[in-house]
Amino acid sequence: MTTSPVREFGFRFDPTYRVLGRLFGITEGSAVVRVFDDQFLARFGWWSVRTPVANIRSVAVTGPYQIIKTAGPAHLSLVDRGLTFATNPTRGVCLEFAEPVRGIEPFGLLRHPNLTVTVADVPGLVELLRPS
Repeated sequence: MTTSPVREFGFRFDPTYRVLGRLFGITEGSAVVRVFDDQFLARFGWWSVRTPVANIRSVAVTGPYQIIKTAGPAHLSLVDRGLTFATNPTRGVCLEFAEPVRGIEPFGLLRHPNLTVTVADVPGLVELLRPS
């Protein structure tokens, strides 16, 4: 892995999400997506997801989201075990993984088949990560 990211994407914060996120250590400084030559890293307050870029099967723009299901800490979908790092209810990027990844708990017992991140530059992240 390279030492500096190829691209870095900050999250777009809605005021409601900003207030609720602070309770869980989620701030502009602790919510970021970094894409390296061969690695993807998403930090979201106390949570993080790291995986090889080659593990990203597909990317799609998603949203809007229900605030009750996305505001505050990292959210786990009870339907598909997907993970959401959300800072606004408008739109984000859903990444589907070939091999599920660690994220919501520290032991790696629960793996996630997808991750949604509400970065400010949605089109830029999609373009960068869309498999060729």
